Amino acid sequence: MKILSVVGARPQFVKLAAIADEAAKHEGIEHIIIHTGQHYDAAMSDMFFADLKIPAPDLNLAVGSGSHGRQTGAMLSAMDDVLEEHQPDWTLVYGDTNSTLAGTLSAVKMHLKVAHLEAGLRSFNRRMPEEHNRVLTDHAADLLLAPTEVARQHLESEGLGSRTRVVGDVMTDVCLRVAKAVDGSPLHLPEGIDANSPFAVATMHRADNTDDPDRLKGLITALQNAPLPIALFAHPRLTARAKEQDLALAGGNLFVGEPLPYPDLVNAVSRASAVVTDSGGLQKEAYLLGTPTTTLRTETEWVETLENQWNVLAKEPSDLSAALQRPRPRAERPPYYGDGHAARTVIEVLREEA
Repeated sequence: MKILSVVGARPQFVKLAAIADEAAKHEGIEHIIIHTGQHYDAAMSDMFFADLKIPAPDLNLAVGSGSHGRQTGAMLSAMDDVLEEHQPDWTLVYGDTNSTLAGTLSAVKMHLKVAHLEAGLRSFNRRMPEEHNRVLTDHAADLLLAPTEVARQHLESEGLGSRTRVVGDVMTDVCLRVAKAVDGSPLHLPEGIDANSPFAVATMHRADNTDDPDRLKGLITALQNAPLPIALFAHPRLTARAKEQDLALAGGNLFVGEPLPYPDLVNAVSRASAVVTDSGGLQKEAYLLGTPTTTLRTETEWVETLENQWNVLAKEPSDLSAALQRPRPRAERPPYYGDGHAARTVIEVLREEA
């Protein structure tokens, strides 16, 4: 069986790590990795392959930056040649990025089977490019690999139940494995953060937060005035938008560093008192690691994290301070995202359905 994985962004690399590791255990599986080049910054791409011991991509399309339409179109054009050459049994697409949609459209138009890993997530926010990508991909794909029962219910309500299998969340596989490996290792925090005192980890990259100058200024100010030190690992998009607006990220209780390798990020989150983010993946990783999270959005696709206030939504910058000062939840965190063996289930399902 030949599986062709299409990836291009950080969360997809983490998911790929689990799939690549499991596929390598089966002699009858040929696994081809195509990197679209959506994340063209080395810190957002190359280091994930090295740190997570993912095999080097068989091909990097080097698409790079651009508007959503230009980027998706460039990927779509390039993917036609790739799929024509390899003719995989499964084109495996991950998550909700432009790479996901481009890989899906190219494959289905060539009558090649598509499996969507992390199918069925819904934020119900049509302003999010990711929401369009995931919905369109789900309706085009042949096999929908849902991470949770809630995701399965979404797909069932859209008439896609017959194509759906609940497999668990492969990011859970990687997060739990990495957390065990880095336990007790040194922290890598921005200068000014005392690792022996309470601190929060923050990331921010979504267009709704970075592209509106007033909202971006309000969020930065709220982070600088936070009730505890914040280690902000600045995404290139955030850095660029702040520079365009002549906004200084560092100041007050906000300390800024470069994006971390995935193992170092897991280590920081596991030892932090709180997480502040607009990332879907980091919300879930913080939940798995038992770190209370504040999400800088009006909604989340990972609705399970909201139970018992392990995650709360800060819809406005003014909501951040109170959210960070809420008591630590005492309730347990049910294992909604699986037991750390989702990748094994994914490979089993792909073999059954090939």
